[in-house]
Amino acid sequence: MTSAASHLAIILAAGEGTRMKSAQPKVLHEVAGLSLVGHAIRSAQAAGMSHLAVVIGPDRPDVAREVALLAPDATVLEQRERRGTAHAVLQAEALITKGHAAVLVQFGDTPLIRAETLRALAEAVTTGGNALAVLGFEAKDPTGYGRLLMGPDGIEAIREHKDASEEQRRITLCNGGLMALRGDIALSLLKAVKAENAQNEYYLPDCVGLARAAGERVALVEVAEEEALGVNDRVQLAACERVIQHRLREQHLRNGVTMIAPETVFLSLDTELGRDVLVEPNVVFGPGVAVGEGAVIHAFSHLEGASVGAKATIGPYARLRPGTRIGAKAKIGNFVEIKNAELGEGAKASHLTYLGDARIGAETNIGAGTITCNYDGFLKFETVIGANAFIGSNSALVAPVTIGDGAFVGSGSVITENVPANALALARGHQAVKAGWADAFRARPENIEKARKDAAKKDGGA
Repeated sequence: MTSAASHLAIILAAGEGTRMKSAQPKVLHEVAGLSLVGHAIRSAQAAGMSHLAVVIGPDRPDVAREVALLAPDATVLEQRERRGTAHAVLQAEALITKGHAAVLVQFGDTPLIRAETLRALAEAVTTGGNALAVLGFEAKDPTGYGRLLMGPDGIEAIREHKDASEEQRRITLCNGGLMALRGDIALSLLKAVKAENAQNEYYLPDCVGLARAAGERVALVEVAEEEALGVNDRVQLAACERVIQHRLREQHLRNGVTMIAPETVFLSLDTELGRDVLVEPNVVFGPGVAVGEGAVIHAFSHLEGASVGAKATIGPYARLRPGTRIGAKAKIGNFVEIKNAELGEGAKASHLTYLGDARIGAETNIGAGTITCNYDGFLKFETVIGANAFIGSNSALVAPVTIGDGAFVGSGSVITENVPANALALARGHQAVKAGWADAFRARPENIEKARKDAAKKDGGA
């Protein structure tokens, strides 16, 4: 492939996606924690396309924001009128004229396309002597797909299903939609496309016939059917999710991660799992998770926007929310929720705890039922706990508050003031014991009558 600086990728993301039946544009629906258009952008970036344009529909600031977030240098263009795919590509005419070696057309709803496939398409027109390169696949059921009609030196034509003869409909080699155009001929081909169809639209596949009529060759770049899968409805969205989850699981397994039941583990595209990580069944990794070597993620845990240190243990039934940083060899047990908090090396929160907006030192133990009271209804506040501290069970730490190194907090305390290092803090009511009170309570007439009625109801229902 020639220098990446001479390649332009144009992502078409202007479709309305009515079959999604959603208030959200189709290209913002997610697969593996990333939007559909994000997958297309990521593939183009990985393929080395340094010039990127995304064509969006009118009045879609939400799509424009997503593009700006993922590719700040990309050019965002609007297709004010939906006049077909060739018309959409021509919204980038000013960029096409800048002399790129290859112009690559992608779609914002095909999230499974690999970077190496994009490179192969570009290479076919920059080094292969072809004017065009078209993505194709062998379909198990070709109904509805455009058929690729092959000749001795490449693709002769693309025949849409409705226009195909019976013999052509038996062809299983189908059009995958993506296309690369040689830079010196791209604009002339696109401008030569006519809207000579019932829809009065300009279709990108017509470039094939135009190139062949000009004596140019059109190459085929063939992929597996699943890679070319596009998303038009929620069923296809789920199908893409299945494919990419399988890819991600296999990738991590081959990189030294153990998954006891891989089919029950759900990963995001950016999930980082170190060597010898053990993942038990029914774990969900949302976006932005990194897990260090030798850590164990027990069953039914959910992690998002969190980092986990080497040899730490998480769960079962733990929830790590964004901003969580767990140190090496730390332990987060069952039914513990952590948000925007840092736990130092060897710290423990073993069960039934909420820690939010907190910094907790190394080797500190957080007892069961402890909560950091970080929100007053308007603002969030921070709890700071030093190293080697001990927080007794069922304690409420009312932020902002600091508990020093080595300090103890007695069980059941409500801590509202700072606790010095190595001090003991107790903040709870004194226990009162009234001997014989229970017997007297039970002997009161109204309680005896209630007990009699309750017994009668029970006997009557037997």
